[in-house]
Amino acid sequence: MKSAIFKSATCAACSLGTASVFGQSSVTLYGLIDAGLNYTTNVQTGRSGGALVGHSQYSFQDGVSGGQNGSRWGLLGSEDLGGGLSAIFRLESGFAINTGALGQGGAGVGRQAYVGLKSNAGTVTLGRQYDSVATTVGPFSAAAQWGGYMSSHAGDVDNLLNTRRINNTIKYSSPDYHGLSVTGLYSFGGVPGSVGRNQVWSAGVGYANGHLSAGAAYLNARTPNFGFYGTNPSAGTTLTSNNIGSSGSATTAESNPIYAGYASASTVQIAAAGAAYQFGAATLGATYSNTQFRGLGNTSASGPNPLGYRGNATFNSAEANLKYQVTPSFLLGVAYSYTRNSGADERSGATYQQGSMGADYSLSKRTDVYAIVVYQHVAGTDSLNQPAVAYITGQTPSANNHQTAARLGMRHRF
Repeated sequence: MKSAIFKSATCAACSLGTASVFGQSSVTLYGLIDAGLNYTTNVQTGRSGGALVGHSQYSFQDGVSGGQNGSRWGLLGSEDLGGGLSAIFRLESGFAINTGALGQGGAGVGRQAYVGLKSNAGTVTLGRQYDSVATTVGPFSAAAQWGGYMSSHAGDVDNLLNTRRINNTIKYSSPDYHGLSVTGLYSFGGVPGSVGRNQVWSAGVGYANGHLSAGAAYLNARTPNFGFYGTNPSAGTTLTSNNIGSSGSATTAESNPIYAGYASASTVQIAAAGAAYQFGAATLGATYSNTQFRGLGNTSASGPNPLGYRGNATFNSAEANLKYQVTPSFLLGVAYSYTRNSGADERSGATYQQGSMGADYSLSKRTDVYAIVVYQHVAGTDSLNQPAVAYITGQTPSANNHQTAARLGMRHRF
């Protein structure tokens, strides 16, 4: 009996000693579920006699396509290593609540997957992560605040809403210095004999002090059809693959006609800035982005170019948004965005004008219900060299130049 008690006491002492040497550690399980009913007008169903055919659609959708947030669950961990240094990790998996399928093209932990070190000098993480444009400028957009995927800029061309994740990255995030912070990311292409192929890098700077906050960031992706748009397991890997979209067929709808025609770009670069000012219960925000598909026609390394494009295609997007906290539980928001595609090869481009409205009511700290309505009108010629059609992000493109989408949704966090 005494021997057993002594052994138990010794083990307990060893455990306490280990804890004091290695510090405290924690792992948190968390998640979010976003489900709702959507109504979308003029949804493409295919072609008849060469003309696009469209019908209204009622559907049950996960938040990743038509709501405020994609459903997910994750593990967030940290361990105190002493001296102000901590080891951290995050594994976050997306899924569709309506079918149970894995998100992000079937990736097991497709939203985020990283491990790293955190100290008073900043945080360094390695894995699958968000770029600096998304994390620094994205929060100023209506889509990130209350509007969700449907209210993002045309096709989320500037990635302000994290449509694209970056693989094989090392990322640095600074601490807050009197409201100022910086971040930088580099993705290794991993192609033998070609350091630059599939390479991605980005950097950003943010500022927040009192009622004013602002941010600016830049991203550069080489052979983006694979290194930026093709980072999910379901992506194509051959030079005939178009990981941005498709032109559709007689029985299938188009996919992302806004910039699907630019898969042969040798580089994509995005420069973006945003700001917000809070006065009382209202917050006024704005964003601007310049997205360039450069070096079109790089079929030997980037992707297909059936339309024979050369040169560059540039998108300029601007947004103004306003949200008003009516009560601590009730929020209203409105936004307007304008996106202009210059076209490629001196061909005519297209304009995308979009208005969004949203309302959110919190039933508790963890559960809320919301409504979003988005209307988009377009004009000109799109990247598939045809009369531009409306395409509200996350929905199926329209059969004509306008489209409306509405959603009633519910979110629960755990």
